[in-house]
Amino acid sequence: MDLVVLGNLLVDDVVLPDGRTRMGEPGGAVLYVALGARLWGVRVGAVSVRGDDYPAAALEALARRGIALEGVRPLGRPGLRTWLLYEGARRRVVHRLEGPSHAEVSPAADDIPPGWRGARAFHLCPMPMAVQAALVAGLAGADVSLDPYELLRPGGVEAWRALLAGVRALFLSEDEMELGEPAALRTLRGGRLETVVFKRGARGGSLLDLRADGGEVPWSPRAADVVDPTGAGDAFAGGVLAGWLGGEPHPRALQRGIVAASFALEDWGPAGILRATPAAAEARLREWYP
Repeated sequence: MDLVVLGNLLVDDVVLPDGRTRMGEPGGAVLYVALGARLWGVRVGAVSVRGDDYPAAALEALARRGIALEGVRPLGRPGLRTWLLYEGARRRVVHRLEGPSHAEVSPAADDIPPGWRGARAFHLCPMPMAVQAALVAGLAGADVSLDPYELLRPGGVEAWRALLAGVRALFLSEDEMELGEPAALRTLRGGRLETVVFKRGARGGSLLDLRADGGEVPWSPRAADVVDPTGAGDAFAGGVLAGWLGGEPHPRALQRGIVAASFALEDWGPAGILRATPAAAEARLREWYP
């Protein structure tokens, strides 16, 4: 296994700023990260907790694309359902009432199949901080990247620095960041943390190399069409991880992420990236970044 993606499989009810809605979409960051990485030939395994109401067709589509699902265990009852409320450049996630807690639908280190423990990399999707901390501890010594769920606020920098000391790369969206300017993210430096990928949606973003001689690599967004932004940032992370696993430098890895995200943007929910093929991804990469 090249990449093991740990996170949630959630049912999303999407509300866009113009009032359009899309109810009951199969979602969860693990879905999009896995598909974004798999576009580039990476061997991917998913570790998650599946509610009984999660659309079976989505899991069947993942399996058809060669994503291993032995790490997905059933919850035994309906799972967590969320409202995704888009407000301009930011997004709010609101958990529906009467569902399981976020922690209950999040995997633990024991959910990782024994044969996957030697994977080349592990990515932790947004989950409660305590869940992510336990996973980082359980994966000590492994190559781990992380995308937070809880906000990075000035008063919580020390707690995040302690957690991220065991992580190689941090993927961070603008709606999770309350430290001011992106340059403030350099205060997280310490331990194994080398790279921060700061995603700003339609404004692109910046990759910060936290090593002593590291700099900043900005990128601009690109898309053939924009229908629904849900999951695009996670598909982007999957593409970047695929580039890194292929030994590529940051600029080329970012380009793979941009291409993967562009497929996620083209249709509602995961429909666009599920429709994409490795051949189409390679063709778009050559066209946009010859």
